[in-house]
Amino acid sequence: MVKIRLRRMGAKKNPFYRIVVADSLSPRDGRCIEEIGTYNPLTSPSEITVDKERARYWISNGAQPTETVRALLKKAGTFDAEPAATAESPEPEESAAPEESAESAESAKTE
Repeated sequence: MVKIRLRRMGAKKNPFYRIVVADSLSPRDGRCIEEIGTYNPLTSPSEITVDKERARYWISNGAQPTETVRALLKKAGTFDAEPAATAESPEPEESAAPEESAESAESAKTE
């Protein structure tokens, strides 16, 4: 399985992370498939840079982001596409219901 996760870089007590796409069996700081961004938690506010196009590509191809990376992608505005896709499905159902009630109201007026 392919995961999108953090790779720790930087010195002792001075962490800096790279957001990488890697096989789930490879070590945390081991071999990766591709680097798609960086995260610096020490700056105020935290500095997050992500190649949004590549992140969307990997997610669409089945890569699973870890919880931390998922939160970082949401902050960066990359992960917004998924919730929007699920929000679109209820809209047609809601618009169909008022039409039915309008028809029943018209039939009630004629009676």
